[in-house]
Amino acid sequence: MARKSRKNPLSPSPAAGRTSNPLRTAFYIRLSVEDNQGRGNSIDNQQLVLRDYIADRPEFLLTQTYIDNGLTGTNYNRPAFQRMLADIEAGAIECVMVKDLSRLGRNFIDTGYYIEQYFFAHHIRFIAVTDQFDTADADQRHGGIMLPLKNMINEAYALDIGRKIRAQQHQAMLDGKFVGARPPYGYLKDPQDCHHLVPDPETAPVVRQIFAWAEERVAVNEIVRRLNAQGIPTPSHAQKEKGILTDALVGGPYWQSRTVLKILGSEVYMGDLVQGKSQTVDHRQRRAAEEHRITVQNTHEALIDRETFARVRQIRAEIAEETKAGRSGHFTPNLFVGKVFCAHCGRALHRQWSERKTMPDRYTFHCLTNNRYRRGTCPGVCMEERKLMGVVTDFLIRAVNLELGKSVAALQEASAQETEEETIRKEIAAKRRELEQNRKFLRGLFEHLVQHMITQEEYQTMKEDYDARAALLTDALDGLTNRQKRFREQETRKAELTSDAAYLAAHHELTRDLIERLIERIEITHEHEVSIVCSFADTFSKEGKR
Repeated sequence: MARKSRKNPLSPSPAAGRTSNPLRTAFYIRLSVEDNQGRGNSIDNQQLVLRDYIADRPEFLLTQTYIDNGLTGTNYNRPAFQRMLADIEAGAIECVMVKDLSRLGRNFIDTGYYIEQYFFAHHIRFIAVTDQFDTADADQRHGGIMLPLKNMINEAYALDIGRKIRAQQHQAMLDGKFVGARPPYGYLKDPQDCHHLVPDPETAPVVRQIFAWAEERVAVNEIVRRLNAQGIPTPSHAQKEKGILTDALVGGPYWQSRTVLKILGSEVYMGDLVQGKSQTVDHRQRRAAEEHRITVQNTHEALIDRETFARVRQIRAEIAEETKAGRSGHFTPNLFVGKVFCAHCGRALHRQWSERKTMPDRYTFHCLTNNRYRRGTCPGVCMEERKLMGVVTDFLIRAVNLELGKSVAALQEASAQETEEETIRKEIAAKRRELEQNRKFLRGLFEHLVQHMITQEEYQTMKEDYDARAALLTDALDGLTNRQKRFREQETRKAELTSDAAYLAAHHELTRDLIERLIERIEITHEHEVSIVCSFADTFSKEGKR
């Protein structure tokens, strides 16, 4: 026997006892993080209240239950709620039922919109059981004064709870409790206390090995290569395998130098917690200043002793100074940054200074795949920067002049079209006058319709003729506007390319601005074949660049 609610929230609707064509009903259940503190709004309790309500009401047929677990009610970007809206749009639902108004949401404006406009427009009956609210009741269809008041109270409650949660988190940080969603690599959350970290027996040895290599002055790139060569899963992949990370993985399965550097610089491996690294400003997450971060020492078992951590940090600083000093005498900016790639594996080529005993020192572009990721996965690419400069410069001189040659015919044709377009503009001006006359005529037609001087059919026929002529005029205006825009863009591009061609002919050298403006991508093969994709290709084709 179903348990009866003590509140007896709603009396049976007038439709009670009707067994034909029951309303296809959906339960919507939401449980936020703060609701986990008590059982009143648990998922089971919400389902029990809703099922009790329809137990003796045959006019409702439960067809679907939508559950958003652990999601705030201050916005409606909830997966289950969005699925419910899609089913409403598809006509699969006729009634939405919630335990109370706060389960639908705690945003005053949006909640009012869904209840008073969206559900009404889609012929959806909405019931909040314990709030005794039913849109089938004519007196409650628009909620009166109580509906907006309850929604305002729910929103204020959500804001107050949010402030309390932030205050609790801040105090937890001060107490040395871990408040992150996922533990750092090398640790797990203590099964007995989710705010305490314990070493992960699978990944903690990897962290210790990374620090051991760094203490031996092994280069970061070599550490990355060793990790990949041993087939050790990256932090994100390791957490995905353990079920800690449930989101879709971003990036490949290989370690990156930035991942290793992040581990080497994290105080968490000394047993310290540094939290509050980000703060919300104008609803956006931003990096917090150093003085706003909360550091508590000795909160959990360390993987690295403090002496080793300090020694590794000193070694990294020394290597950085050595690298900086080595570059100071010959450093030049990389003009090809973000433009040069390996034709085989697709990765960006690394620019490196090479000192040689018998030949002049030089910059080279080479692929790091074999060294950084895994040997034998790429044929490898290495090309001297000066040689690449010469190849690209010669190619651009030819390509720019070739494109400028295309511009002559294209712009001549466009110039000829200008005369034709002038005629079109005059015709359009005349059509606009005619259009205005038609509008006046249409207003007169409507008056004649109201006065029963013409029939509805006659009015509709004339109106359709007017709409068709208006559509043709709109298409003509759009076509003219597009041709004018393309003509102006081609003229501007021709002036830019003419200036670039003159510079290349006079100086026979590249600048960063030229490369950024003229080149989209450069690919180099193992055999030093260079493929260049220009940004100005097909600028002067009949349809313009696609």
